[in-house]
Amino acid sequence: TLTLIGLVLGSLLSSIVVIETVFTFPGLGRLLVDAIYARDYPLIQGTMLFVAFIYVVVNLLVDLVYPLLDPRVAA
Repeated sequence: TLTLIGLVLGSLLSSIVVIETVFTFPGLGRLLVDAIYARDYPLIQGTMLFVAFIYVVVNLLVDLVYPLLDPRVAA
């Protein structure tokens, strides 16, 4: 269950682009879309790097919480 929570949080990061574009919310996804339309490559790279960093941090936190919830996983 915890693994699925981590994966769902990762997919939520990818869906913010669609949600913010459709509903015209200002945010990270809208910033990325505007940067793509303006061909602002450094901003695109920075935004993608930030999203990848958040994805890695979420997966790291899931891996660190596992031994607390299930003692059989402890190394």
